[in-house]
Amino acid sequence: MRRFLYLSVICLAGGLAAACKPETIVKTTTPPTAGVRFINAVPDSAGAFGLDLRFVDIVESNAQFRIIFRNNPSTSAGITGSSQVEYKAAAAGQRHFVIFLDDTLQSAAQIKLKDTTVTLEAGKNYTALLWGYARAGSTPVLQLKFFSEDVPDPATNVALRVINATNAPIDVTQYVKGSAVPASPTWSAVPAMSISSYVTTAPNAIMYNVRAAGSATNLFADIQALPGTPASSSAGTTTLDIAPIPGTTVAGSAVTMIVFPPSVVGARTPQTAAFLVPAGSFIWDRRPPNPAGT
Repeated sequence: MRRFLYLSVICLAGGLAAACKPETIVKTTTPPTAGVRFINAVPDSAGAFGLDLRFVDIVESNAQFRIIFRNNPSTSAGITGSSQVEYKAAAAGQRHFVIFLDDTLQSAAQIKLKDTTVTLEAGKNYTALLWGYARAGSTPVLQLKFFSEDVPDPATNVALRVINATNAPIDVTQYVKGSAVPASPTWSAVPAMSISSYVTTAPNAIMYNVRAAGSATNLFADIQALPGTPASSSAGTTTLDIAPIPGTTVAGSAVTMIVFPPSVVGARTPQTAAFLVPAGSFIWDRRPPNPAGT
């Protein structure tokens, strides 16, 4: 009996020793990824909660979820930005995504507005821009523009451009806040549903003036572009360890104003007064490098 007990104790000790052994560390690698963002500029169609862009070939946590018309614009301190426009990581390579109506009803949520395959290059940012009208008989017709954001480095300046998501050409002028609007537009007769080239200018508080092409009447009140915040130091340090926020006052930034059309009356798109007229909001395209390298 003692012998069996002695052997049992030995086996128990051996089991405890094995259980206390440190776990084997399995190293993993981060797969090559690109950044993808989605802009909803469709004024006449949506689910109850807007639109979804989802990659359907690989399970990833990168869905652009419940994106309402104009990407949920919000205004703070006089600055209007589309708060739902952000780059989300997606595995590089040939990828398949679908843009659905977002709704609690399955019959609506399964409706696809666009279904396509694209090729993503690691380290690059891309924009999926859905614009035009989805309803039959409306023009311009619904289109998806998917493009790489190859933003030139403005160095000590800032880069500016405009996206015209309306159905008519516009004149757009950028100018320093507090100064007079120049007589000649910066971007003249920007075609409907098009993207202007970038222009560079010295960092400053920048305003945008938008008019119908050839007109002296503003489409909406002049608005200030995203100003940004320079890199800074956390408490107790002298190193610039807090990354800058892109904007027109921060050298190296690139900023875009999107001019959106009015929402179609009676559609599932937002119907508050602000959505029933043309409007502009801002997004950033290029983040300046952080001096600390973080």
